Amino acid sequence: HPPCRLHVPVHPLLWGADHGAMETGSSPQRILIFSPPPVGVVCYRVYCCCCLANISIPGIGVAVPEFRPFFYVNVADISALENELSYVACTTEKIFEEKKDLYDVYVDNQNVKTCRDGLKPLLRLSAADREKYRKLTEQRQMLLFSQENGDCVSSEEDLFILFFLEQNNRIFQTLSEVAGSPDPTLTQESVRAMGLDPHGDRLFLLHLLEVYGYDTLLVSEQLCC
Repeated sequence: HPPCRLHVPVHPLLWGADHGAMETGSSPQRILIFSPPPVGVVCYRVYCCCCLANISIPGIGVAVPEFRPFFYVNVADISALENELSYVACTTEKIFEEKKDLYDVYVDNQNVKTCRDGLKPLLRLSAADREKYRKLTEQRQMLLFSQENGDCVSSEEDLFILFFLEQNNRIFQTLSEVAGSPDPTLTQESVRAMGLDPHGDRLFLLHLLEVYGYDTLLVSEQLCC
């Protein structure tokens, strides 16, 4: 697998369907997750962020800063975090919440927040987010049923990782196909083909185009309203 990079919302697994989409990972971001001790569960969230960031299309994101997992950090790591462009880490020290220059997104239990005005719209759920969560929940129930009957040896972790890998690949495969077409314009139909909401995910999509260098792509006026 290539280095960990966040590409699509990961909130359904880590924070629930009713909380802000983690589409902030579309551009290099610094994500800090707070939890009181013990820290094991929240360290697993860091691991999940990295697993769900996988993409298997060669050459995608090679120029994007590597998304680094730091797992547990404390005040002794502040100087190291100051030099990071893109990371995810967890901590049990509440003092980090006041260090707003160290992170772009701060997660406290199921509260996801940012002080960056440009990121706030990306924390809102779109219709496509809810649909992905519905599909994932449905697939999970089917997996649990198969496990109870002894018909399946796959784990929930396998299901989650594959689900988001396919989501990631679909986004970038569609972008590459549109970019290479005679009319390199993103329409409502092509955005839906990515599994995104043409209106609710518009800002996320614009971030994606900028960060991943899809300079030749045009955006249909249909996506502007």
